[in-house]
Amino acid sequence: MASQKIDAGMAFPTFTAKSVATGEQITVGEANGKWQLVIVYRGKHCGRCKKYLNILEQQQQAWADAGFDIMTVSADSQTKAQLDVAEFNWTFPIACELSIDEMKKLGVYISEPLSANEADGPFSEPAVFCLRPDGSVQIVALSNGPAARPDLAELLDGMIFTIENERPARGTYQ
Repeated sequence: MASQKIDAGMAFPTFTAKSVATGEQITVGEANGKWQLVIVYRGKHCGRCKKYLNILEQQQQAWADAGFDIMTVSADSQTKAQLDVAEFNWTFPIACELSIDEMKKLGVYISEPLSANEADGPFSEPAVFCLRPDGSVQIVALSNGPAARPDLAELLDGMIFTIENERPARGTYQ
């Protein structure tokens, strides 16, 4: 399956992944009547991901106050993801074991590990999605490497403006 491009305004391709907390399959991105922030991160091997998710932890209440549900997901095994949760005390929902097919549905960049120390197999490069209450994509930000990600405080500020002013998804000109 080739990677698909996710366009602003389209329905987010929901998928299932394993909950790090419970080990049960959960659906990610399903329309639930609330705004959603979905962050796809590289995994345990990535120091920049840890820094980014630590910022998310600090801002979690601000995102909730703005009406957002949060979900993060990686291709890491449950064991690897649990190690990070234990080390950093992250309290937001985290899913793991994102499959290559699911990565392709999301249109994310996929990388091969540079060594066995980096990752157990192919993994997703960073992506951030903001979803409207109907499950459509308001914001899509994809990166092909760990150094380029949206600033979470700026993104939240922009999303609050978008919600308060009932702005549509942008970048939809065909």
